[in-house]
Amino acid sequence: MSRTLSGPRTWLSVDDCDLGRFRELVEQVTDPADYPYAAAVERNVPLYDSDRLRAAAGTPEGRRDVQSELVRALADGPGIVVFQGAFPDRGVIDRTTEAFDALIAEQRASGATAGDHFAKPGANDRVWNALEKAALLDPEAFADYYANDMIALVSDAWLGPGYQVTSQVNVVNPGGAAQTVHRDYHLGFLSNDVAAAYPAHVHRLSPVLTLQGAVAHCDMPVESGPTMYLPHSQKYELGYLAWRLPEFHDYFETHHVQLPLAEGDAVFFNPALFHAAGHNRSADIRRMANLLQVSSAFGRAMETVDREAMANAVYPVLLKRKAEGVSQEWLDTVVAASAEGYSFPTNLDSDPPVDGLAPPSQADLVRRALGEEWTPERLREALRAGAERRES
Repeated sequence: MSRTLSGPRTWLSVDDCDLGRFRELVEQVTDPADYPYAAAVERNVPLYDSDRLRAAAGTPEGRRDVQSELVRALADGPGIVVFQGAFPDRGVIDRTTEAFDALIAEQRASGATAGDHFAKPGANDRVWNALEKAALLDPEAFADYYANDMIALVSDAWLGPGYQVTSQVNVVNPGGAAQTVHRDYHLGFLSNDVAAAYPAHVHRLSPVLTLQGAVAHCDMPVESGPTMYLPHSQKYELGYLAWRLPEFHDYFETHHVQLPLAEGDAVFFNPALFHAAGHNRSADIRRMANLLQVSSAFGRAMETVDREAMANAVYPVLLKRKAEGVSQEWLDTVVAASAEGYSFPTNLDSDPPVDGLAPPSQADLVRRALGEEWTPERLREALRAGAERRES
């Protein structure tokens, strides 16, 4: 943390960026002893066997211990974790990949070209708001995919209850160039002048409002260009001002690491980690990842998502799966990934709190409907009425 003679500095300046101090942080070695649940540490990154993690998190106490380790890794450790075998059922991945391919084909047919934040637009395939689009296109595949317990485990650990999932599909075609190094949303999407106008405590706050993730939808050897990242770089307080500077860019280019991923693996990282999608040097690997950006209930997600439409689309599947005997945890995980989990903002004149300090959230309504086995039509009417109560 940057300090003055009187304590932590209040404002940060690009003039204070110090590559030497940055190197002291990123050249630390990750100690495997600090991550006892990890199966291994490779290139400074803890690798977790998802089945082993599931077993360890099988009790409330075990879940807390596992989540504490994940938070420690993301905040004070290397800033990144890999879940090997996060999706053990390849059929779930394949069905969702088919939905993504259909969305990409539809986008191409329409003539639309999706831009990219940190790479040349049009060179690859990107589907914005793939979360909502996939839910409406194939709600069964969506439900089975977002029932994933590893996504829920790490999202709840980093962000707490009420987190909001958003998703963008990114396909880097053979020959696709790498992104430039960057930090991510929120402060990472601001110019240096604007970012510097926010006080230092906001620079410390920004990373805990978002969790970045990616699910591999194909095998990703290094030549296909999996994400490049610089472990421990999220700890550099001036990083939102430093990542654009040439000396930091050059250091990243020389010292970044990459790890191959298998289909069904997932990687999650602190949004303040210096990272960039890699160059696809393969001849025939169409590298597809589902990029997950999970937002705190207390922040603003980057994308506008019609969660009312999603809840209506997915609810019949949830009723069906409940009748088939899935667990309450399975149902709750899908609801968390689709419905709005936070009560605010709302119109407190028409949507006042009744049994507590906050009115029921959209997710509360969906969970109640599942518990009482409402018809889809009844839930649709209740969701619409709830949306109208929240309007100004």
